[in-house]
Amino acid sequence: MHLQNRETRIFLRPGKTDFRKSINGLSMMVQEYMKEDPFSGHYYVFCNRTKTMLKILYWDRNGFCLWHKRLEEDKFRWPNVASEIHEINREEFRWLLLGLDFYNAHKIRRYASVM
Repeated sequence: MHLQNRETRIFLRPGKTDFRKSINGLSMMVQEYMKEDPFSGHYYVFCNRTKTMLKILYWDRNGFCLWHKRLEEDKFRWPNVASEIHEINREEFRWLLLGLDFYNAHKIRRYASVM
Protein backbone atom coordinates (compact mmCIF):
# COMPACT_ATOMS: atom_id res chain seq x y z
CA MET A 1 0.00 0.00 0.00
CA HIS A 2 1.42 3.37 -1.01
CA LEU A 3 1.07 6.41 1.25
CA GLN A 4 -0.20 9.46 -0.58
CA ASN A 5 2.45 11.95 0.58
CA ARG A 6 4.93 12.74 3.35
CA GLU A 7 2.33 14.64 5.38
CA THR A 8 0.01 11.62 5.54
CA ARG A 9 -0.33 10.43 9.13
CA ILE A 10 -1.45 6.97 10.24
CA PHE A 11 -3.81 6.48 13.18
CA LEU A 12 -4.81 3.16 14.77
CA ARG A 13 -8.18 2.76 16.45
CA PRO A 14 -7.22 0.51 19.39
CA GLY A 15 -9.52 -2.29 20.47
CA LYS A 16 -11.91 -4.19 18.27
CA THR A 17 -14.04 -2.67 15.53
CA ASP A 18 -17.27 -4.14 14.19
CA PHE A 19 -16.30 -5.07 10.65
CA ARG A 20 -19.88 -4.87 9.43
CA LYS A 21 -19.14 -1.14 9.30
CA SER A 22 -18.13 0.19 5.92
CA ILE A 23 -17.10 3.65 4.73
CA ASN A 24 -19.95 5.60 6.33
CA GLY A 25 -19.73 3.85 9.70
CA LEU A 26 -15.95 4.02 9.87
CA SER A 27 -15.85 7.70 8.88
CA MET A 28 -18.33 8.40 11.70
CA MET A 29 -16.00 6.55 14.12
CA VAL A 30 -13.10 8.73 12.94
CA GLN A 31 -15.13 11.87 13.67
CA GLU A 32 -16.90 10.87 16.87
CA TYR A 33 -14.49 8.57 18.72
CA MET A 34 -11.11 9.52 17.31
CA LYS A 35 -11.93 13.26 17.06
CA GLU A 36 -10.21 13.41 13.67
CA ASP A 37 -11.24 14.65 10.23
CA PRO A 38 -11.93 11.72 7.87
CA PHE A 39 -11.47 14.08 4.88
CA SER A 40 -7.87 14.92 5.89
CA GLY A 41 -6.23 12.27 3.71
CA HIS A 42 -4.70 10.60 6.77
CA TYR A 43 -4.99 6.82 7.16
CA TYR A 44 -7.32 5.45 9.83
CA VAL A 45 -6.69 1.79 10.63
CA PHE A 46 -9.19 -0.54 12.30
CA CYS A 47 -8.86 -4.17 13.42
CA ASN A 48 -11.51 -6.85 13.89
CA ARG A 49 -12.26 -8.81 17.08
CA THR A 50 -10.11 -11.81 16.13
CA LYS A 51 -7.18 -9.59 15.03
CA THR A 52 -6.98 -11.28 11.64
CA MET A 53 -8.26 -8.40 9.50
CA LEU A 54 -7.54 -4.71 9.04
CA LYS A 55 -9.53 -1.98 7.35
CA ILE A 56 -7.84 1.24 6.33
CA LEU A 57 -9.97 4.25 5.52
CA TYR A 58 -8.68 7.39 3.82
CA TRP A 59 -9.89 10.24 1.62
CA ASP A 60 -8.33 10.39 -1.85
CA ARG A 61 -9.00 13.62 -3.78
CA ASN A 62 -12.69 13.06 -4.57
CA GLY A 63 -13.83 10.07 -2.52
CA PHE A 64 -13.15 7.63 0.27
CA CYS A 65 -10.99 4.54 -0.18
CA LEU A 66 -11.39 1.48 1.99
CA TRP A 67 -8.57 -1.03 1.96
CA HIS A 68 -8.95 -4.46 3.56
CA LYS A 69 -6.26 -6.97 4.54
CA ARG A 70 -6.73 -10.44 6.04
CA LEU A 71 -3.97 -12.59 7.50
CA GLU A 72 -4.41 -16.29 6.81
CA GLU A 73 -2.12 -17.85 9.41
CA ASP A 74 -1.35 -15.22 12.02
CA LYS A 75 -2.84 -12.35 13.99
CA PHE A 76 -2.09 -8.64 13.93
CA ARG A 77 -0.39 -7.25 17.05
CA TRP A 78 -2.96 -4.69 18.07
CA PRO A 79 -3.39 -2.27 21.00
CA ASN A 80 -6.34 -3.20 23.21
CA VAL A 81 -7.03 0.05 25.05
CA ALA A 82 -9.96 1.40 23.06
CA SER A 83 -9.87 4.84 24.72
CA GLU A 84 -6.53 5.77 23.11
CA ILE A 85 -5.85 6.92 19.59
CA HIS A 86 -2.45 5.67 18.57
CA GLU A 87 -0.40 7.24 15.79
CA ILE A 88 2.26 5.15 14.10
CA ASN A 89 5.02 6.05 11.67
CA ARG A 90 5.57 4.74 8.13
CA GLU A 91 8.00 2.02 9.18
CA GLU A 92 5.63 0.71 11.84
CA PHE A 93 2.83 0.79 9.26
CA ARG A 94 4.86 -1.38 6.88
CA TRP A 95 5.59 -3.79 9.71
CA LEU A 96 1.92 -3.90 10.66
CA LEU A 97 0.90 -4.77 7.10
CA LEU A 98 3.49 -7.55 7.09
CA GLY A 99 2.00 -8.96 10.30
CA LEU A 100 5.06 -8.06 12.39
CA ASP A 101 4.92 -7.03 16.04
CA PHE A 102 6.10 -3.42 15.87
CA TYR A 103 5.21 -2.82 19.54
CA ASN A 104 8.03 -5.07 20.69
CA ALA A 105 10.48 -4.23 17.92
CA HIS A 106 13.55 -2.14 18.63
CA LYS A 107 12.73 1.52 18.13
CA ILE A 108 16.38 2.61 18.10
CA ARG A 109 19.07 0.39 16.72
CA ARG A 110 22.24 0.46 18.77
CA TYR A 111 25.36 -1.29 17.71
CA ALA A 112 28.39 -1.87 19.88
CA SER A 113 31.65 -0.97 18.26
CA VAL A 114 34.04 -3.86 17.98
CA MET A 115 37.72 -3.06 18.26
